[in-house]
Amino acid sequence: MQYWLMKSEPDEVSIDDVMSAKDKTVPWFGVRNYQARNFMRDAMQEGDGVLFYHSSCPEPGIAGIAEVASGPYPDATQFDPKSHYYDAKATQEQPRWISVDVKGVRKTRLLSLAEMRTLPQLADMVVLQKGSRLSITPVTAAQWKQVLALLKGA
Repeated sequence: MQYWLMKSEPDEVSIDDVMSAKDKTVPWFGVRNYQARNFMRDAMQEGDGVLFYHSSCPEPGIAGIAEVASGPYPDATQFDPKSHYYDAKATQEQPRWISVDVKGVRKTRLLSLAEMRTLPQLADMVVLQKGSRLSITPVTAAQWKQVLALLKGA
């Protein structure tokens, strides 16, 4: 089992949206970075743990726990000319972008980026590294356990 931190802008898809979706499951769409895409395509597996992170908002941070709920499949938004995520170079035969489904496990208290930065046990998390902008990053088993312990009962 692997663990991931997945960033979503809450005005696009929030942890509340996930928890109220049918089967608490949503497609993870709109990833347009090759490294993040490759994580979804090549490394993620159904059942992997996800720290659901709210980004580009007044108080960014981990807002819930989720899991990867499907294998990779083509991101439909790349084919839609009306979509903000449209990619004219993508074809049905050779899609460029990938989605996976993510299933909410539980909403938690917000573990803010500011709070995370004060915790020495999380200092090596990719999301806390200077210049880290990836929307999907790996999380170690130790980091996963630390975050779950911090959010226990939350």
